[in-house]
Amino acid sequence: MTPPRIGRLPHALGMMMKNGLALLLMCSGPALAAAMQSAKFETCYARWDTQQLVIGNAHVERAWKVAGGLLYAASFRDIESGREWIARSSARPAPYPKAAPAGNSAALIFSSRSGRLGPVEAASLEVELKAERMTYRFQIFPNARGVVLQLVSTGGGSNGDGATRAAEAAPTGIETAARKVAAAGPLADALEDLDLNVAHARFTQVTLLDQTDAHNELVFEHEWLLHPNERSVRVEGNLFFLEDTLKSSGLVFLKEAPLPHARPIPDAYDAEASWRGQGVHCTFAGHGIEPAGGAGYRYVLLAYNGGRVGRIEALQTFQRQVRPYDPRRDAMFLSNTWGDRSRDLRINADFMAKEVEAGARLGVDVIQIDDGWQHGRTANSGRGSGGAWNGFWAFDPNFWIPDTTRFPVGLDPLVRQAAGKGMRFGLWFAPDSSNDFANWERDSARLLELHRTNGIDYFKIDGVKATSKASERNLQRFFDRVLTETKGKVVFDLDVTAEIRPGYFGMMDVGPVFIENRYTDSHRYWPHQTLRNLWKLTQYLDPVRLRVEFLNNARNAALYEQDPLAPAKYSPAYLFATTMFASPLGWFELSNLPPAFVDETAKLVAAWKQHREALFSGTITPIGAAPDGVAWTGFVSAGKQGGYVLVFRGVGGAPEWTEKLPMFAAREYAVDVLGGKGSARLTNGELRVSLPDAPGFLWVRVQGRP
Repeated sequence: MTPPRIGRLPHALGMMMKNGLALLLMCSGPALAAAMQSAKFETCYARWDTQQLVIGNAHVERAWKVAGGLLYAASFRDIESGREWIARSSARPAPYPKAAPAGNSAALIFSSRSGRLGPVEAASLEVELKAERMTYRFQIFPNARGVVLQLVSTGGGSNGDGATRAAEAAPTGIETAARKVAAAGPLADALEDLDLNVAHARFTQVTLLDQTDAHNELVFEHEWLLHPNERSVRVEGNLFFLEDTLKSSGLVFLKEAPLPHARPIPDAYDAEASWRGQGVHCTFAGHGIEPAGGAGYRYVLLAYNGGRVGRIEALQTFQRQVRPYDPRRDAMFLSNTWGDRSRDLRINADFMAKEVEAGARLGVDVIQIDDGWQHGRTANSGRGSGGAWNGFWAFDPNFWIPDTTRFPVGLDPLVRQAAGKGMRFGLWFAPDSSNDFANWERDSARLLELHRTNGIDYFKIDGVKATSKASERNLQRFFDRVLTETKGKVVFDLDVTAEIRPGYFGMMDVGPVFIENRYTDSHRYWPHQTLRNLWKLTQYLDPVRLRVEFLNNARNAALYEQDPLAPAKYSPAYLFATTMFASPLGWFELSNLPPAFVDETAKLVAAWKQHREALFSGTITPIGAAPDGVAWTGFVSAGKQGGYVLVFRGVGGAPEWTEKLPMFAAREYAVDVLGGKGSARLTNGELRVSLPDAPGFLWVRVQGRP
């Protein structure tokens, strides 16, 4: 079984045959050794001659030497800059599984397919090299600056790591000649093994945290200037980058996997970097393959230029291949009833009819009912104890039908009412985690019924407990079935506030990440804190993939008395502005909002909708300082002809601010104010802003002059 992603073979194969996609170009054995095989899709290409595999597009080209059925990294060329990143072919094979398959044939079968291979992802070229007990899978998108890899193994090998490493001598204080590095032995569980052509490098580990009910600071960076006297750096994570400090160009490694704490198969480390000879040696590890075999986690190595801005652009562009921005589906302003803490106590047909009317006045795109629409009672219910938080089908076979007491004629009248106001509808849902999501087919069938029969397009996914490889596979099957059969129309918000869940990079194709639950009732919401999380995460995640909340700041003002950063100190428009460069979440009961809140916010929402598609078509970069309630901060969305700038002034500091914007340095630009109070000028790539209010914000459009 060799699914493109965990558990995807039945859907992917069916899609391939349905669309007329065929396996191309198969060869094996010495009789065809001299024949060059190739595949092409748009600007993507692959070449194979049994001794070397080359894959590239207009941006990058990678090559692997092939020996004994194993791959050795031989070249990584950044075509745009002309740079070759690899100094010499690797001594160790990679990808390589921890449990090396016994009896693996050295003969490899080459095949390819192209087009749109997943229900939501961009079209691409996919190449496979298949041996008897191991398959290498490569995917390249025309617009991405790297090649996606995945190893599929049937297992059958030893569980030992098989690694031979040079002994690390402790420092004695006696100065000697430079240490010699021992020859590399067999490598265990390798994703990449690279001898890189860079003498002065900064290696950075990015640590992300989820389970935001217990964490608020979600992003940390640890960096090392690699040096021959320092032992190798060995760290865990999903995201790393190595940058040439002299040229501001680098490589990004991204593993499409849950965060380390949430992986069913733990790894001692995910990345190792050391100074070797006149360059740097990097190893990336952790396929996440069980001893019995299976599909490993996908990963990609991306090239970038232009320092931080170029790195952000490379990461966002890649994520928009896995899940392209669709203006008919993504970055919708979604409201959810849970944020005002009445939980499920007010949920009924009459209340939701008022929510729809209020949502139309505010400009909401999607009305979503959280926990409380369904017949079954959960452990979070306000109706007393005894509810379920798992095993829903066993708890109540009718758990996932609309509550007939609260909605005597079902949800259809509300969905039609919303549609008549130009809005769509969403529901809260918790797939059954029991027995490794054994009920995934039942869960997916229920969501498909809600979509087809009731017109529900958006689902907030909560309660997930993905604690094993089997649960990962079945959870992915659940999402894949719904996305495939709805042709990507359904959107899932993946809640990462608690428990063991796919996280930021585990299942990037299914929808936005629901970042946090914050409430004024418990004195845990500050606008600058939520803005800080968005600002810091945007350096690594495409912000359209982030569901970011703002609250009704008229509630619980007494709990923030004398606090200069209290929610009530911010205008309603400011609160919405903190979410505009992401997927906004109105975390409140719409019918409970003060009229002044609605009037002010609705004007900005209307302007945002006019520019939303253009805004999310650009690369979004955080500017200024990380938000702390005091500093100047903001975002830029940069496209080919201009873009947008959103600036926030904190409670301290001067009313004027200057910031270099290298993405706008090439020409002169006109600046038009779209929201907020103040003025701005952009000259020679330098932004000058004046804001009279503190706290205050300014949103402007930047257009290139002819």
